Amino acid sequence: MQVSVENTSALERRMTIAVPAERVETEVNKRLQQTARRAKVPGFRPGKVPMSVIRQRYEDAARQEAFGDLVQASFYEAVVEQKLNPAGAPAVEPKSFEKGKDLEYIATFEVFPEFTVAGFDSIAVERLSAEVADADLDNMLEVLRKQNVRFEAADRAAQNEDQLNIDFVGKVDGEVFAGGSAKGTQLVLGSGRMIPGFEEGLVGAKAGEERVLNVSFPEDYQNLDLAGKAAEFTVTVNSVSEPKLPELNEEFFAQFGIKETGIDGFRAEVRKNMERELRQAIKTKVKNQVMDGLLAANPIEVPKALLENEVNRLRVQAVQQFGGNIKPEQLPAELFEEQAKRRVVLGLIVAEVVKQNELKPDEARVREMIEEMASAYQEPEQVVAWYYKNDQQLNEVRSVVLEEQVVDTVLQKATVTDKSVSYEEAIKPAQAPAAD
Repeated sequence: MQVSVENTSALERRMTIAVPAERVETEVNKRLQQTARRAKVPGFRPGKVPMSVIRQRYEDAARQEAFGDLVQASFYEAVVEQKLNPAGAPAVEPKSFEKGKDLEYIATFEVFPEFTVAGFDSIAVERLSAEVADADLDNMLEVLRKQNVRFEAADRAAQNEDQLNIDFVGKVDGEVFAGGSAKGTQLVLGSGRMIPGFEEGLVGAKAGEERVLNVSFPEDYQNLDLAGKAAEFTVTVNSVSEPKLPELNEEFFAQFGIKETGIDGFRAEVRKNMERELRQAIKTKVKNQVMDGLLAANPIEVPKALLENEVNRLRVQAVQQFGGNIKPEQLPAELFEEQAKRRVVLGLIVAEVVKQNELKPDEARVREMIEEMASAYQEPEQVVAWYYKNDQQLNEVRSVVLEEQVVDTVLQKATVTDKSVSYEEAIKPAQAPAAD
């Protein structure tokens, strides 16, 4: 088999392959012999059809089948021989496929970039440290109470944080517009659910009152037909209800699966969850800084095939998350290209760090991570056992641990500055990474 390779770009390879005619005819004849054993031809018993008849009837199909198999097999042999690492399936262009002659074709494909990860010492990381103070715990208990708020009828004018049941009809230029009317809508004043001015206009209203609100849609409103336009809403207030926060009692604790331990036990459980969240937030911020540093220090070209695959994966995830009748391929690729490129480049860099440093998942850390995740459940032992019985889930945890080991490897040479901050600052989401 003859093979020649041309570098048409940094990552693209154009490989010409010639498969000897003898090998081609051997593959064709093998298929014809297989066909002869099962072919049903009028006038002949199965398995007794002359080869000349078989060849006349089935040779073209056997040759096409052999072509596909030979291309697949010879391409694999060629990339191994040439020590190439394809990043996707090749585009195949036949040059010659005539009976009695060599099979020749051109395979065009991309290869994975070859590079050495460097620049660990140029990466600067700010590592936060914080504690869960009693005041942070008290604030969290209030958050939990507000998340479980109940509303009771109030015989007074509406205030912010009250829940109103309303009917409304909206008009633009004196005409009712689609989607601008509703009956029996529950609205919490101050929630920001409606356009500016709507909720503010209902403060002070009482049950049974009708109000006319003159407001304007924002310039960047999602419905372009309404964006920036003035509107008039006629609103009828059916009822006003005031918020009632639940008491910190056994009934409330039971909603979180905590029984018979009282307020002290509940506070201890909430604190434990907050500390788990804090550790994860700090770890995530350190990891993001390391990954940003690796990206900046190691600019590499991305194979188009990998980028397209990642874009398609993100399209599918978007449809699954937001639903609707849209198909993944209908979403514009440019919506996902930046995120896809970042993920692909980081995947290549992380894999190379693992290879260069001969890293393997630390099974003790794997166990520790599983036990920490399991501690959030009522029966953690069962959760741990479930992970170790499910290879896919276990391997996902191993991948996360391996990525953490990559971060640790970088931190050994990076410039790390420790900073003490409050709990709130530590768990505050980091800003989105800059575009590459």
